[in-house]
Amino acid sequence: MTYQEKKSIVSVISVILIFAGFGLYMYPQHPKGGLYSEEIFHYWGTYVLTLTVVSIIAHIIISIIFNIFYRITTKEKEPSFQDELDKIIQLKAYRNSFFVFILGFLLAMSLLVYQPSQIMFIILIFSGFMADVTGSITKLYHYWKGV
Repeated sequence: MTYQEKKSIVSVISVILIFAGFGLYMYPQHPKGGLYSEEIFHYWGTYVLTLTVVSIIAHIIISIIFNIFYRITTKEKEPSFQDELDKIIQLKAYRNSFFVFILGFLLAMSLLVYQPSQIMFIILIFSGFMADVTGSITKLYHYWKGV
């Protein structure tokens, strides 16, 4: 298994664990007020911003740990360049990831008229999660099956 395949697997697992762990951490803090109370908007704003920061920091730490572990176990360095295949796979992963997020964004905005604003935040957060998973799975798929 190549470095890129292992990194994609670690990325999928870490995204799922970060999202689930953060969701379990924030769920008990959900306010019990009405659907349009100021506490609800504060909660979801804090949720999104904190999830973004935690996710970035966790991905950086996981990437560093993965590279250290990879180097110790295989005695090889991380590849210092990307060839055309790597770039094509990365572009396809970005495309699929953005497509999933834009579909979630459009769904969230279209349901905002008929549903409470909490649904919008939930759909946006979930579409961001699914976009991240889709990008990692796309990379893994193309490294296994080719372009």
